[in-house]
Amino acid sequence: MGQRQSVATTFTGAVKERIGVSLADVDAHLARRYPGDDGTRQPVHTVYVPADVVAADTVRFWGDQALDALEEHAPDASVLAEVLGLSEELAVPVYERVRAKLLREPVEDLRIDFEDGYGPRPDDEEDAAAVRAAGLVAGMGSGVAPPFAGIRMKCLEAAVRDRGIRTLDIFLTGLMDAGGLPAGLMLTLPKVSYAEQVAAMAELVGEFEKARGLEPGRIRFEIQIETTQAVLGADGRATVARMIDAGAGRVGSLHYGTFDYSASCGVGAAYQALDHPVADHAKAVMQVAAAGTGVRVSDGSTNVLPVGSTSQVHAAWRLHFGLVRRSLARAYYQGWDMHPGHLPTRYAAVYAFYREGLGSAAARLDAYVNRAGGDVLDEPATARALSGYLLRGMDCGAVDEGEVAALTGLGREELERLAGVPGAAGAAGAAGVAGSAGR
Repeated sequence: MGQRQSVATTFTGAVKERIGVSLADVDAHLARRYPGDDGTRQPVHTVYVPADVVAADTVRFWGDQALDALEEHAPDASVLAEVLGLSEELAVPVYERVRAKLLREPVEDLRIDFEDGYGPRPDDEEDAAAVRAAGLVAGMGSGVAPPFAGIRMKCLEAAVRDRGIRTLDIFLTGLMDAGGLPAGLMLTLPKVSYAEQVAAMAELVGEFEKARGLEPGRIRFEIQIETTQAVLGADGRATVARMIDAGAGRVGSLHYGTFDYSASCGVGAAYQALDHPVADHAKAVMQVAAAGTGVRVSDGSTNVLPVGSTSQVHAAWRLHFGLVRRSLARAYYQGWDMHPGHLPTRYAAVYAFYREGLGSAAARLDAYVNRAGGDVLDEPATARALSGYLLRGMDCGAVDEGEVAALTGLGREELERLAGVPGAAGAAGAAGVAGSAGR
């Protein structure tokens, strides 16, 4: 670079230094409160299985059931295309990838449920189930094991608090005794209504870490947003933002609870759905509160199951496919699945979402990096979004790294840098890497 030209200025160095000092606390707060996404893989869904039902072969069973449903009700790509409204060109790679996914990794995130799906049980029975759950999660190290697994405990409301804490303790203790906490450990705290409950959960896992000699902050957890108080407090403020702060860096994601939340708003059972206005409002508040914090947002589930005749299954598949696509378009990249029959349309929707946008996203990113012309003028923030889109598609198996590299000339490391992933070289912002990662 050439030598900087001498130009006339008025501000003295002392003025700039004083401004820097005055904003130091703001700078520190921004860095602490809004670190951005950490770039780790986010599962596309969470499967909830009651603690008395889950078994060592549950994941394989779900995969086999999903494959059977696909074979019976959509035996080839053309049938799936007709049912879901996919083009033949898109349906073939989507269908092949869905089948491969169901064989290789049918469930991405398994949650063993001790809450609504399990209910109140005698203490001895739940104790035994918690011990068994720890053994199952500890043993999920090969084969078709999900990359993420854990439990949903009972909430911290007074009536079930002691039981929830005991189950959490037994489960975590069992994992430690079996060799340590797995990398993909997930814990879900349901029915949160006050930030103090999140702070209590953070204190609990912090005490466990100290007692077992774990690194502080090792255990993180998810918050389920199922009550109106979790979205809007009595003072009119967004409660969920305070919950993120109360977690002291331990909150990994916010999960929308479709039916509890809708019911708490007085929505009739026939109208409780992911696309109801009360659901849209709650998720929008969650999304804004979590933006930039590194906390992710997950949509909920549909209770319309793909069972019965082929026409009934197709109708349920169309509904589920449409809801998943709607969530993805709104940047909710995760949801819940309640039945093995939901897996084909979960992955079909996710894969179609990423594959149909692959060419456009890659072309825009290539033009941005190489400062080429085009009909869209993208900014650094959009380059981050485009890179994140491609990375998520690669993580779930919708697209391959080789496909992306062929279209953009960028490998994963370069995409992570553009996406601003912490730890990636030059990840301070996409603006700083434009033109530096070309072909």
